[in-house]
Parts: sequence; structure tokens; C-alpha cells
Amino acid sequence: MRYLIFTNTPAHVHLYRNAVSRLRAAGHDVLVLGRDYGCTVDLLEWYDLPHEVYGYCDTSKWSLLARLPAHYVRAIRRARRFDPDHIFGMGAYAAHTGALLRTPVTLLIDSEVTGLDHAISTPFARSVLTPDTFGTKLCDDHHVFSGLKECAYLHPDEFSPASDARADVRERLDLAPEEPFVIVRLNAFGSHHDVGRGGFTPDRRRELIERLAAHATVLVSDEGGDMVYEGLPARPFSVHPALLHDALAEADLLVADTQTMVTEAALIGTPAVRSNSFVGEDDMGNFRELERHGLIYNEATVDAAIDRAETLLATEGTDATWRRRRDAFLADRCALTDVIVDVATALGDASAVDGLRPYEAGDSNEVSEPDRTVELTRSE
Repeated sequence: MRYLIFTNTPAHVHLYRNAVSRLRAAGHDVLVLGRDYGCTVDLLEWYDLPHEVYGYCDTSKWSLLARLPAHYVRAIRRARRFDPDHIFGMGAYAAHTGALLRTPVTLLIDSEVTGLDHAISTPFARSVLTPDTFGTKLCDDHHVFSGLKECAYLHPDEFSPASDARADVRERLDLAPEEPFVIVRLNAFGSHHDVGRGGFTPDRRRELIERLAAHATVLVSDEGGDMVYEGLPARPFSVHPALLHDALAEADLLVADTQTMVTEAALIGTPAVRSNSFVGEDDMGNFRELERHGLIYNEATVDAAIDRAETLLATEGTDATWRRRRDAFLADRCALTDVIVDVATALGDASAVDGLRPYEAGDSNEVSEPDRTVELTRSE
């Protein structure tokens, strides 16, 4: 079989990279169409995935819109030459390419921010897969799996950082063996689904860093690249993006106004504090579920996020507590790469795949409210 996979962001590379390797090992032909966005191409090259780049996009809100026609032309032209039997992706590129080529498409979606993107993509999909925390039925062929999309690469079957890898990443980050450190992840909010959303303002970023620095070394990962470090007790988080998860596993805490990296921290077992304008009554089900299990904290205000972060850094025994919570959470979650490979061999027939069930209205996002009483005792 011939499989075409769209990877428009770094997270998409991680989502599919293990499935690509297994499909190729089974004798199938696979082509990854990547968009030059962030570190997407760096990851495709690091994992030696068979790929071609169909276009460039920066982190500004209008960059994608301006380049959209050329992206479509190049992606569809290359897809036609490859002549796939099945296509995987997350949105319109994959869906519309499949429609034009009359090729079945599977969309694996985790964003509950519904609107134009879902409306113009899901009608063209053979099947749509989402986590079972998803709160909206997207189409008749909507199936759910137990877990999160990050389970494709951070499930214990796929990821277990070795001690030598952790030592290596500390050396790369110029950190002493026992030096506590915090990763601060700042979002550019440049994606189409981020319009009207925001996170830490420049002034609050500075306050956050200054207060965290009283407890640990602060490393900043700034997606927008506009953070000014002069006079701040912090330095850039500088390591190859493929080593991010080893670094995250070694960190004492993640504080972020972004989304994916918070989920990754939870599945690795690193405490995380998330604060952005998505947090609130209409927050996505996966983040509410992770908080209910005590793996992350969603804070609507920056003040609450900073206070929460300081409490976590000043509390003893968090490593063991978070490992225990992570293990409990993942105990009955699927290894998503297995599901992706099975869907591929079934050419998108999700009903034939173990580990998937049809979306049933009302049952997938009946996520209990986060237990905010799950607190730690602050050490003196």
C-alpha cells in the first residue's frame, strides 16, 4: 500500500513518526508532506522520514492565508504523482487532497475549537478520529480512542527516557546533574485557531520569570522569538527539538500559555501549569481531564498561575507523586500508534479497528469537573 501523511506542525511529525516507521518496516510505501513551519523540517530530517516540503509558513496570523493557494497547488501536484491508497492528516490540506484524488482520508483531530476548519474538512473524510474527551460530534464517521493524540509517541510503549539521555540533555542545556530547572513555553498565537486568543503579556512574562528564578534555573522556549532576555534571570531553551521530551522529562516544572507541550508534560509525568484565554468553562476536554487526574493545573489568571508554579517548586516529593498519577492515567489508555497502523491497513475503515468506537453524543465529554482539592503541602 501507499500512504500519504500531512505534517503541518512539529506535533504532527511526532504524531505519525512511529507509524511511518512501522508501515515502512511492513513493506508499505510512505511519503510525508511537510510544511516548513517552526521545527517541522528539522524533526522530519532528524527521524529520517521520507518527506517533501510543500510550503513555508511563519508564526504570524496572516502568513498561512497569503501562501495558501501555492501550498495547495504543490501539495496536490505531489500527491497526484505519489498516487496514494490512503491519506492521513489533521485538516483541510489532507481532506481536500483526498477529495480531488478520490482517495480515502483519515483525519486525526484533537482541537475542539470548531469552526471553518472542521466544517470544510470533515465532510471529505472517510473517517475522523479524536480522543474520547472530545466534546463535539464532527461527522457520521467520527470514532474515538481512549487517550490523547500524544499517546502516539509518549505512551510507555513508545517513550521511556534513559538515564544516559537525560544526562546528555542536561549537558546540552549546560545544567548541573542535580540543578533544578523550569521550562517556560511561550506561544506565538499565530495559528488560525488562535485568532482572538492570548497568553502571557510581555510584562507578565517578565514577572513570571523573575519569580520562578528565585526557585530554579529558568529556560525560556519562545515560539514567537520576540522575548527580550536582557536583564532577566533566564536564558533560551536551546536544544534540538527532537530532544525536547528528554528535557521535559528531566525538568522540575513546565509553565506555559501553549497547549501541546502541556499535554506532553502530563504524559511524561512532569508537573505543568497552563494559563491562556482558552482556560475557563468552555476549555477543551483533554485539559480538564488531565487536571482532574492531578497532572496539570489550568489557571485562568496569570497571578494564579505564578502562585501555583511557586507552590509546586517549593513542595517536596512532586516527582514521585506525578509519576504515580501519570502511571494511573495511562494504565487504560491506548498506544495510539497501534491504532493508526490498523486504520492504515484498513484503508480508513475505523469500524474495523480494535481500540476505536463510534462517537456517541453525550458520552465523550462528560468529564467531571477538575478536583481542585487535590493539593500539595507546601514545604517551608
